[in-house]
Amino acid sequence: MKRLNDVILLAHGDGGLLTHQLLEKYFLPSFRNDLLAPLSDAALFEMQAGSMAVTTDAFVVYPIFFPGGDIGKLAICGTVNDLAVSGAKPLYLTASFIIEEGFALSDLERIIVSMAETCHEAGVSIIAGDTKVVGRGQADKIFITTTGVGCLLPEADVGYHRIEPGDVVIINGPLGNHGLSVLLARESFSFKTKIYSDCAPLNTMTEDLLKQFKGIKFMRDLTRGGLATNAKEIALSATKDIRLDAAAIPVDDEVKGICETLGLDPLYLANEGKFLAIVSGKEADTMAAYLREQWGAGRASIIGRIDEGKGDLYLKTYLGGTRRLQMLAGAPLPRIC
Repeated sequence: MKRLNDVILLAHGDGGLLTHQLLEKYFLPSFRNDLLAPLSDAALFEMQAGSMAVTTDAFVVYPIFFPGGDIGKLAICGTVNDLAVSGAKPLYLTASFIIEEGFALSDLERIIVSMAETCHEAGVSIIAGDTKVVGRGQADKIFITTTGVGCLLPEADVGYHRIEPGDVVIINGPLGNHGLSVLLARESFSFKTKIYSDCAPLNTMTEDLLKQFKGIKFMRDLTRGGLATNAKEIALSATKDIRLDAAAIPVDDEVKGICETLGLDPLYLANEGKFLAIVSGKEADTMAAYLREQWGAGRASIIGRIDEGKGDLYLKTYLGGTRRLQMLAGAPLPRIC
């Protein structure tokens, strides 16, 4: 039986002594930096010249710990990566926590440490935050919302308007590992696997790519809905057709085998460390090779091309036929991020 001093109490959220102790013992040792240190109502920082980028996201993944990551690592990676694929250099984050009464303080500490380690890896700082505590049954353990601010890289020019016929589609590695790792941690399947989430910050990689390759037209991280849903959204927004080749899309054999057993399509599974880039055909081979050689993305691949059209997404199957893909309908894997 857990003791009261081992778990979150409603009083931890009342703004009083326990709130202060929660901040001092758990949050500040991991997150402390000069901009956060004043603990004022707003963080004050100087703006850099040029355009800024901002994004926000909420994370409700279940279970909160899974092979290869946890809700804290996911919260940092998700927000950092949204900025990165938009052509921005992530700088600062805010983090808001909704915690259920009775949540283990040891689990909270584990999540906070994971977030701090991922911030260090990504080169960003958490400069503001908030914590709320709700009663038992009013949340599911812990929810985290993060907002990220970054500066647009001067060499970045990414957007739907740049996509044109003849461009090609590149991804930086195999698909489906995150979605499947969370599903297997959630359910009582008897599979003996070594599938780990691909959860990772991408900003260092994307910043380097944008400096090296002027032919990058567009980028998108392949989170909820996976490759197929995101590619369909891009096709519609760019008013172009996208044609993918199933034989060129990398999926680990173990992921493929379990998906076949469970009736899942890896093209629709969430990823947290994979992005899609639409690149000029002239630079595609060079960029794919660069990803493999310089970034260790051994299965970075050219998986398709852009054609004239009205927003359709097609997949050339292993048998040589053509299948039209649509967005994910329904939610076969809810609370995946």
